[in-house]
Order: sequence, then C-alpha cells, then structure tokens
Amino acid sequence: MSFFQDMAHNPFLLPGLAAGLLAGLACGLIGPYVMTRRIVFLGGAIAHIAVGGLGAAIYLRHLYPETFAWLQPIHGAAVVSVLAALLLARLEPTVGGKQAARPVVPMDTVIGALWAIGMAVGILLVKQTPGYSSDLMSYLFGNLAYVDWADVYLMLALVAVVLVTVSLYQKRFLALCLDPEQMQLQGVRAKSTSAVLLVLVALTVIVLTQVVGLILVVALLSLPAATAGLIARRLPSMILLSAAIASVLTTVPRIAVYGTHVSPEPAVVLAAGLVFLLAYGERSRRATKIRK
Repeated sequence: MSFFQDMAHNPFLLPGLAAGLLAGLACGLIGPYVMTRRIVFLGGAIAHIAVGGLGAAIYLRHLYPETFAWLQPIHGAAVVSVLAALLLARLEPTVGGKQAARPVVPMDTVIGALWAIGMAVGILLVKQTPGYSSDLMSYLFGNLAYVDWADVYLMLALVAVVLVTVSLYQKRFLALCLDPEQMQLQGVRAKSTSAVLLVLVALTVIVLTQVVGLILVVALLSLPAATAGLIARRLPSMILLSAAIASVLTTVPRIAVYGTHVSPEPAVVLAAGLVFLLAYGERSRRATKIRK
C-alpha cells in the first residue's frame, strides 16, 4: 500500500505505472507475431544494435552542444533501431515464392556481427564522453523508477504508431506468420510485410527501453507471448491474452518491490519468467494426464 500512499508525493510513481502499461500493450501487440514468426533473435539483435545509436546521440550532444542540445539518447536509439530493422529485413532470406540464392555469409553470422558491432560502437562512444556512463547504464538495464511524463508521451506516440500499423496490417501479418508461400502466390509482397513487422519490433524495443532496458528487452518481447501461446490457440486470442499478461507483469512487480532493495526492472523480467514456467508446467501436466 505504500506505493499508492506515496503516489501523491513522488512525481515518478504515476509516470512509471503508465510507462509499464504502455510497454505491456506494445508487447502484447508485437510479441505474438515475433514468437509465431520465430524472429526473437532478430528482436534481440535490433535491441543491441540500438546501443550504437545511444552512444552516437550522447557523443554528438557532448561534442556539439549548440547544434545537438535537443538530441536525447533515445532519439539515437530509435533511428538506429529502425535502420537496423530495415537492414535485417533486406538481408532476411526470401519469404515464399522463388528460393533465394544461397548467401555468401549465413544470416545468423551477419546478425551476430551487427549485434557485436552495435554494442561496441555504443560503448566506445560513451566512454569517449566524460560523465555519461551512468546514462548508458540506465538505458541498458532500464530505469523504471525515474520515468517522467516526457518519456511517457514519447512512449504513447510510439505505441500509437504500433497500434495503428498492426490494425492496418493485421491480415498480412497473420498470413506472413501462418502461410507466407500462399501469401506470395496471392500477389502480396511478403518481403515488404516482413520489413514493416521488423520496424514495429524496433519501435517496441524503444518503448521497452524505459521499462527493462535494451539488454532485457528480449524477455518482455517473448515471455508474455510465449505464455499466451501455451493457453490460447488462435493468434488474435493470443494477442489479447499476451497484452493482458504483459500489462500485469510490467505493473504489479513494480508495485510489489516498492520500498525494498529489489530493483523493479529485474523483478519484472523474473516475474515474466515465473509466469511462463507456471503456465508451461500446467500445460505439461495436462498433456501427461491426457496421455494416461
């Protein structure tokens, strides 16, 4: 109850709660597509490549304070993550239709290289900027206790873009996840649809940055959707259930650990993992009972 009692005195509690709800909504909308499409690894790559954008924004603002006084680290992360999504969509093997020529370098090797380069560039640039190491840590591991309304408004804009785009592309995303070959035969470009989905993953990564940071973003992108997949059979139901689970996971653990020595960011991720394990255990128990 101390969380709600202190809400009138602590200006960061209500924005943090709103940020958690927005992050949960973004996870619920995009996570099931990521899981069904099996591109969790791509989502992790985008999150880590975005570190290069964080470092670039911090470095430019320090080097040219008059020109880039408006530039925030999250702006650099957003630009780089979207560019990374477009690049990865370009490199992704052809979906449906004719078989793509065998790549010179395997896709997972390219992803791993970009992952490492993005992290290295971001850390290098921040190290060249005196006094900004703490800023990098907050973006890498989240800073849910100090989210302000400006962050919430940015998250709200990003979630609105995700929501509108998912509404417009819902049938295409469903076809891409379930039967991309048939989608291609019907004249719908699977490659461009996959690129739109990866851009939405990039925007979701930015939304989640304020909650759990870029390092732990894969957990919230996958675990609520995986939990919903153990319960719901159809993708639309999975999306609704995933949004509900993610919204609870990004708010209740934050309230539960308030006033303790436990940081809210790992508490959110651990709670997501625990819920998934409980759902998995119950699903396995029922399957075993049916077989007997």
